[in-house]
Amino acid sequence: MNDRFPRIPDEEFVKRMSDFKKKMDREHIDLVVMFSNLLDPSAVRYFSDVSPINESAAAVIPLEGEPILCSGQACHEWSKYKSKIKDVRIMPEVGEVSGVEYEIEGQLDFRDLFEEMRRKYKVKKIGIIGDLIFPYEIYRKLEQVFPGIEKVSAEMLMYELRMRKTENELACIKKACEIISDTFAYAVERVKPGVTELDIQADIEGQMLRLGAEAYCNSFSPMIPSGREHSNLCMNRNTLRKVTEGEIIDLQAGTLYEGYNATVCTPVVLGKIPDEITKAVNVAYDSMKAVVDALKPGAVSPQLYKVYGDFLEKKGYRKFSPYGSVHSLGMLECETPFFSATKDVKILENMVVAIDVYFKGLPWGSFRIEDTFIIRKDGAELATTFNKNYLPKMYK
Repeated sequence: MNDRFPRIPDEEFVKRMSDFKKKMDREHIDLVVMFSNLLDPSAVRYFSDVSPINESAAAVIPLEGEPILCSGQACHEWSKYKSKIKDVRIMPEVGEVSGVEYEIEGQLDFRDLFEEMRRKYKVKKIGIIGDLIFPYEIYRKLEQVFPGIEKVSAEMLMYELRMRKTENELACIKKACEIISDTFAYAVERVKPGVTELDIQADIEGQMLRLGAEAYCNSFSPMIPSGREHSNLCMNRNTLRKVTEGEIIDLQAGTLYEGYNATVCTPVVLGKIPDEITKAVNVAYDSMKAVVDALKPGAVSPQLYKVYGDFLEKKGYRKFSPYGSVHSLGMLECETPFFSATKDVKILENMVVAIDVYFKGLPWGSFRIEDTFIIRKDGAELATTFNKNYLPKMYK
């Protein structure tokens, strides 16, 4: 493995498949069908290293046989080139959504593939991965070929493997953290009065690509809401609005490297910083530090939520924070499990999480401070470095 630009080695993909089949066997699942799209490419990529470009992707994993990767027509050459799963089939159902017709030999249909699985294997229970995105067209054909067969979600079986990161995964995440930290150091210096939100986005995206990222993070493109009106939008597309002195400019971005994500969010103010913004940013950053102190293996999500909420309540900012501050991070910028106020989700060693401190609806606007952390046996290791160098210096 190249220490400067680490990758997931082939043998780790083999181990993932083997470990997953053990979990299938434990749950008496004979066949798993998974679907990935541009919103969530992670499941198929986790097992095959294939991320669709302009299409979707799927995979079929029989307990007793070899897995099959399902590619759309436009991406089938890319899929064959990239896939760690050697059996690659061309399936129009995961192709371009307009239903483009390609004259390519070997095209199949999911009904054909499911019939093949029915003939080859004794299938009594089927697992589905892609709970919120699995398409009706594929599920309909699964029902036609396997009527009456029990079908269950197998999503958490996969996340049992993904929650704790391996050393190879951590190396890729740390590289993503390095790239996004260095990108912010570059881009923030270039924020001047009169540049647009789109100018800042261009600096962020261009620099992360120059440093070796494959794209911005899986979940959202860089968001640069500026001023009260734009910053109060929880999620936004950037515009030609020009930034000015004395207003909040919220830089929010993440990097995708070898399928793994890291994220940083930073509030920027040009010129003299109003006292009310300085106070809010310092409270937000201090609340992050309070959560970091509690981020140890064994801590559960309601405990973390309470630490965060109690701190903000004491400082008078609780009403400005609409959600808890901790979420998992890996092949998605925000992935399962989510650390909610009500579910006892436990912090585990070698998890990767983001602390996302979001203050919304103050008289002058909204902002986020976000950093990426690796959970070690004795606590949380800060993996993104920009904020620790920038915020204390700017918001004195």
